[in-house]
Amino acid sequence: MKTSTDKCSMIHIGILEDDPLRLVGFQSILDRVPDFQVTGMTVAEVVASQDVHIALLGNRSRMRFLETMARLKELRPDLRVVVTGTGMDDETILKALEYGAKGYVDEAAPTPDLVQAIHTVHRGSVWIPRRVISLFVGRCVDLLSRNSRPSCSTITYREKQVLQMLVEGRSNKEIGGPLRIGERTVKAHVAKLMRKVGVKNRIALSVHAINHSLVQHVS
Repeated sequence: MKTSTDKCSMIHIGILEDDPLRLVGFQSILDRVPDFQVTGMTVAEVVASQDVHIALLGNRSRMRFLETMARLKELRPDLRVVVTGTGMDDETILKALEYGAKGYVDEAAPTPDLVQAIHTVHRGSVWIPRRVISLFVGRCVDLLSRNSRPSCSTITYREKQVLQMLVEGRSNKEIGGPLRIGERTVKAHVAKLMRKVGVKNRIALSVHAINHSLVQHVS
C-alpha cells in the first residue's frame, strides 16, 4: 500500500493497452511507485483528461500505433508519451519520436528502467536507447551540414541564454527559474529558435547549437 503523497507531486499515468494481461502487469508494477497514480484508459479518456501527465502506449500494430500517436499529438500536444514494445527497430523508434513520443522502453527492460524513463520524460527530457540517439544525432548533423543556417548574430541574448541551458539538458521549468520567466515563455523561445534554425525538435536544436558553436562547450 502506498504511503501518503502530496497529490500535487503525483505523476498521473494513463496506460493505453489493449491486452488485459499487459495492462494488469503494468498496473501492478507502477502502482508500487509512491509518486505514481496509474489508470488504465482509452485514447478518448486520455484526450479528455487534462490531469494525465504521461501516457504509456503499447506498440502492437505499427499502423494503428502511429495513428494513435498522431491523434494524441493533435489533440493533446502537451501530453508526454512513453512507448513500450518488444524488439522495436530503430527506424520505428525514430518514427515514434517524429510523431511526438518522448520515450521508448522495451518490455524486457528491468522495472527500474521503466520507472526512470517515466520520471525522466516527466521532467521534460527524452528517454531512448543510446544507439538511437547516436543515429538521430548523426542524421541531424548530416542534414544541418548540407544547409546554411542563421548565424549566432540572428539569435537574441535571451534566446542564447535559453539555448545554453537547453543544451545542458535542463527542462523548461529549470530554464525558466534562473531567468525569471514562465515555462510558456521558455516554450515560446524554444519554438522560435527551432524556426530560426529549421529543425522540428529540441534534440535537433541542441545538436545544431553545439555543431555551430552557438553555445559554450558542454562537457
